[in-house]
Amino acid sequence: MELVDKDKAQIHRNGISIEQIESQIENFKAGFPFSNIAAAATLGHGIVALNDSYIKDVLAEYANYNGSRIKFVPASGAATRMFKSLFECIEEVKKKGHTQFDDRSFSSAYHFFSNIEKFAFYPELERYLNSEGKSVRTLLNDKQYVEILEALLTEGGLNYGNMPKGLLTFHQYNDTSRTALEEHIVEGAMYAATQDGVVNIHLTVSPEHQEGFDSLVKKVIPSYEKRFNVKINVTFSVQKKSTDTIAVDQNNQPFRNSDGSILFRPGGHGALIENLNDCSEPLIFVKNIDNVVPDHLKSETVTYKQVIAGTLLKIKDLTHSFIKELQSGTITDSEIGQISELLKHKYYINLPPQNNLAKEAWYNELIAFLNRPIRVCGMVRNEGEPGGGPFWVMDKHGIQSLQIVESSQINLKSKADKEIFNRSTHFNPVDLVCWTWDYKHIKFDLRQFVDPETGFISEKSKDGQILKAQELPGLWNGAMAHWITVFVEVPLITFNPVKSVNDLLRKEHQPL
Repeated sequence: MELVDKDKAQIHRNGISIEQIESQIENFKAGFPFSNIAAAATLGHGIVALNDSYIKDVLAEYANYNGSRIKFVPASGAATRMFKSLFECIEEVKKKGHTQFDDRSFSSAYHFFSNIEKFAFYPELERYLNSEGKSVRTLLNDKQYVEILEALLTEGGLNYGNMPKGLLTFHQYNDTSRTALEEHIVEGAMYAATQDGVVNIHLTVSPEHQEGFDSLVKKVIPSYEKRFNVKINVTFSVQKKSTDTIAVDQNNQPFRNSDGSILFRPGGHGALIENLNDCSEPLIFVKNIDNVVPDHLKSETVTYKQVIAGTLLKIKDLTHSFIKELQSGTITDSEIGQISELLKHKYYINLPPQNNLAKEAWYNELIAFLNRPIRVCGMVRNEGEPGGGPFWVMDKHGIQSLQIVESSQINLKSKADKEIFNRSTHFNPVDLVCWTWDYKHIKFDLRQFVDPETGFISEKSKDGQILKAQELPGLWNGAMAHWITVFVEVPLITFNPVKSVNDLLRKEHQPL
């Protein structure tokens, strides 16, 4: 790889080191290894099953917590993929002149238009068209489908196709409607308020959407503060340029833009470990922007967020007190054995064995193992959703740990790995609660606990040319690989993502 002075200046402006670029180029050449999955994490073998007594205990634990906390919501990017089928419909109609939609040729569009009045954004769309002297119903009767879609999706209309999901109207109530961001604000008020009534919510957004988020927050926060009798602080950050990754051509040389500059691309959601690292609060709730429900279904979501948080606090207290006892040197082998068995059988945390280590060296190894960030992740039964799941993964030292692994990280051409994958019973809904301070109340540098070998390479195109792009280890995958990890089963009702526009027609997103 040859870099000229202009390249080096560009890399420096992005806040990236030459060493990082060289490492990324090597990743393109060598590729990333598949995860070495040893077994699927299942109930009783990596996933904690909850019962009424346990739930009552950990809910009390969270209720007694008087420290600071924050809700962290990845909300970057436009909702273009959410409307992919409708954009395709526009192109198809323009190209072939279709005027009829049927459930065979245009199943998604057919479903959309057949139920258009059930979408919470329908009143907005109708008001916009009325301002243009038109109406949805008239356009439907005249088979002017493209005009309706362009009014909804394009910049000349409501611009939903270019807006972030957080600013889209998701749910309809009797006299009002709510965006996805507002539903997160309401959730935060219900489970993330401190004992003195402060709700901290942080969203990662794209720079071009910052103004829209600011405007919505200023508009709605006063009414939600009054309704829940809390003080709500909503903050934002953008993905750092320093987390962008270099793109290469098919010869693994830097891909050049038409002006000769190097093409850099966003490093994926794994880049957000930097944003998470900037949060000073020790207890952090993590949940995706599109996984929200109306108020009449929020009860279980709120309860199980608190259950996950209470579980986290139990583990944090146990591990931190264990570290202090190990450091004091007063703990007995019997007590170590008892705590080891408790961690293993209750939370599936397997401590390093003593082997032939001297006692002091073993204690230091135990301390190093326990003194890490902690995450407790809710897992739901897999009912066909694509994406990551919980697995036991073996590292290069032969040590197994619990990890969230994406299907793309698994070698499905391997018969053994495919059998393990097919035995998986649960799915990762991105329902996490994290603890990011050490036992001395000093914040961890979360960047030190990333597994750099868990990135991902994909093939893209630009200006008609093929390029290779590299994503950083995913936020809840490799970016948290070296955390203490505990999985608990949560009800499926807590997982209701909106990946396509027609998901908003599911009963979970419709009013009672």
